[in-house]
Amino acid sequence: MKLLTGIIIFSIGAFFMSGCTGGGYKGKVDNTPYATKECRKSLSLGTELDASAKIDKIVVYKKKRKLYTYRKGKKIDEFRISLGAKGGANGGNKVKAGDYRTPEGTYTIVRKKCDSRLYKSLMISYPNGKDRARAARRGVNPGGYITIHGQPKWNADGRGDKYTLAHDWTEGCIAVSNKAMRSLWKAVKNGTKIEIHP
Repeated sequence: MKLLTGIIIFSIGAFFMSGCTGGGYKGKVDNTPYATKECRKSLSLGTELDASAKIDKIVVYKKKRKLYTYRKGKKIDEFRISLGAKGGANGGNKVKAGDYRTPEGTYTIVRKKCDSRLYKSLMISYPNGKDRARAARRGVNPGGYITIHGQPKWNADGRGDKYTLAHDWTEGCIAVSNKAMRSLWKAVKNGTKIEIHP
């Protein structure tokens, strides 16, 4: 079972058709969307933010597979992450659209989205000027729509977090548990700085 699970290739379209190794929780495909009505309402009113939880910087270390939040230079939280399926923690910087790599650089959070597929998401300002210049030198499209997002619907309750966070499966985004996303959601406002390191 462990060997079989280890060789399964994940795609963003399939969203983990298989389950955990070792006979643990086995997620089932759930194509129903997350409900977004209340989320969108709170965003429109600005009530999703908690002033006491506010942070001013996010730092990601791909090789450590960690995301840290900071307020006035003090570390507030630490979360496990998943990365791009083909780049992962050791795959290098994102080069072009469709390479399934997670970018590296300094960005900001530019949008919060109530996501029907992946719970909630925070859009990152990729590509920046350096990313666009690097892609232009190669004659490729740098891609875009890179986010920090939650889990697919089958893992809405978090029982599969141990499994999903042990694998890199996104199209280049940074995935966190839904519990972590709830913490980020109330602490992050548009304009928050994010650094993504190798």
